Amino acid sequence: MRVLKSTLGFSLLGLMLAGQVQAVTTVGGTVNASLVLTSSCLINGVTGAEGAVFGALDFGTETTMFGTVNGQVLSGTGAMKVLCSAGTTPAITLGAGNHDGLAPAQGTRALASGSNYVGYDLYSDVGRTTPIAIGGNVTLPQSTGVEQTVNIYGKATGKVGLPAGTYSDTITVVLTF
Repeated sequence: MRVLKSTLGFSLLGLMLAGQVQAVTTVGGTVNASLVLTSSCLINGVTGAEGAVFGALDFGTETTMFGTVNGQVLSGTGAMKVLCSAGTTPAITLGAGNHDGLAPAQGTRALASGSNYVGYDLYSDVGRTTPIAIGGNVTLPQSTGVEQTVNIYGKATGKVGLPAGTYSDTITVVLTF
């Protein structure tokens, strides 16, 4: 009988210890994940940043006796392209140039070669009937996340007595969205 008690005692002790080792406590919880997205734009396929190049207005090559010549703001792939975050309404402000008002009879803006000037203006339509004033905006429709084409046209007006040379100007541009 004594052997039976001992064996029974060790068996019960073993079960009690095994039960304590196998007892598992669980705790439930969560992991919080987040991502903050800010609105942004691509200008001609490049992320918009200070110093961005919006395009070039090239009137080509003319003789000093030209009357008027047309041009369009183009990027490397054609007309200026803007792709902004969906839900934004992009607007392009065409600010001052380096020589505004120095050829008043020919345009509100001016291309310069030394102290000689060729006047020009910017327009929002191909017929060049809707001028864009200095500081004027070209507002695009609300973005759906699809690239939008921005057409800006120019017209330069010649005058008698212009010497040959390379005439240029730089216009400040601001994209707001």
